[in-house]
Amino acid sequence: MSNVLIIGAGIAGLTAGIYARKSGFDVTIYEARTGAGGNCTSWRRKGYLFEGGLHWLTGSGADQPLHRVWREVGAITDETRFGQNDPFMTCDWHGQQVCLYRDVAKLETHLCAVSPEDKPLIRRLCRDIIRFTVFSMPVMNIPLLKTSAKTTSIVTLIKMLPALLRVMPLGAQSVMAYAARFKHPAIRLLLTSTVNPNYDAVALLVTLGCLAAGDGGYIKGGSLTLAANMAKRFEDLGGVIRYGKKADHVLVKNGKAWGAVIEGETVPADAVIVTSDALIAIDTLFDPPIREGWARTMRAKTCRPGALVMCSLVSIGVETDLSNHPESTTFPLENSFEYAGRQISRLAYKLYSDSAGYAPRGCSTITLTISSDSYDYWKKAREQGRYDECKKELFEQILAGLEKQLPAIRGKVAVWDVATPLTYERYCGTYHGSWMTLTPAGSMRVSYPTKPKRIRNCYFAGQRIMPPGGTPVAVSTGRTAAQYLCRDFGAVFVT
Repeated sequence: MSNVLIIGAGIAGLTAGIYARKSGFDVTIYEARTGAGGNCTSWRRKGYLFEGGLHWLTGSGADQPLHRVWREVGAITDETRFGQNDPFMTCDWHGQQVCLYRDVAKLETHLCAVSPEDKPLIRRLCRDIIRFTVFSMPVMNIPLLKTSAKTTSIVTLIKMLPALLRVMPLGAQSVMAYAARFKHPAIRLLLTSTVNPNYDAVALLVTLGCLAAGDGGYIKGGSLTLAANMAKRFEDLGGVIRYGKKADHVLVKNGKAWGAVIEGETVPADAVIVTSDALIAIDTLFDPPIREGWARTMRAKTCRPGALVMCSLVSIGVETDLSNHPESTTFPLENSFEYAGRQISRLAYKLYSDSAGYAPRGCSTITLTISSDSYDYWKKAREQGRYDECKKELFEQILAGLEKQLPAIRGKVAVWDVATPLTYERYCGTYHGSWMTLTPAGSMRVSYPTKPKRIRNCYFAGQRIMPPGGTPVAVSTGRTAAQYLCRDFGAVFVT
């Protein structure tokens, strides 16, 4: 039985490990942290659970191709329950409620009533959403693979054609530019709060189509449940996870990976799968660093200004029941404030009720994601000894806006927490604490190879391999890495 060493117990590492174990390999995962999940993470503070990574799951819908993969890796079980909040997002525009409904017909009727002058654009938007309801990440096998695993059928791909015809015109404009065509400011705010406004408009329509198709549910228990389910599946299959073990570098001899140095200890292996952030790995885990063309492209495209999607997550536990409010709301601030060199003129928050274990009975958890390229801001604050002070300042500015929107929370804050890009860098090992990689509007998405050309028995997987990243990319690239492993070692890929 061939011995496989996997670096990282995030979603990609767990996926690769599960499929490799099913296919007959002896697998050990080395994880620097004390728990599994990587960027798919949450944490508890004084009885409140703060969701730090998962906001909805692509592939939660039972008829989605990716659903079968989530089942195969144990992320979704017969006991798994999903929430599908509808409306998905609500915009409170100075007292006027404008809703993003999953039901396309309901959405069209509602938005046309809100803004009759936008009817032509609203109808075009809804037609596009319908087109994208059949758009999904295909589940494919690599060539020459020994397997009985099913892949996305040609019929499914043909059904995607109407959406594919819209990819080029939508991909040429950002979400911000797409939303700017609407005259009503609440519709503009609603659309730019659904996905990062700097993404191309394809990302917006893919998300809206996903929601309208009955997909995009939030797994009860969130990131912790998803990661725990997968770790359990891996260990039930006989796999081993060694926590608190950071990889120093991958051992390569005569163009072949033969193990890794873990916390100073040489660990031999027949193959190595790297699922930690590839942008960091290609420079720090290999001596010399990988200089192949794809690696140079990754460095150039990922390290340019504005390419990284990073955030500060502000989480608040309040001693009041907010379950009668919409789960997700965006609203303009009466008084904007400056943060990391930019003006914050709106906020978007998500509420979690006590029923899901996110807060003590009668209490609520609130999370807000502030997306900006703020890594240098926080790094400077830390160097100047102002890190905690800046965290408190950001929290107080956000709380001032929230208290006007939700007067019931005034004086009810039990606990608060700010996770910055430095937090995600420290705990998740991602470059500058970034969640995803941004492809500018009008640019082609560049995916990176699973296998280096000059190093045999070495494989890559993870969110950086296929921009923009996220859990679908993590599980997909982990599956692909396991397939290349099976093909190279003459094993049958078992699902």
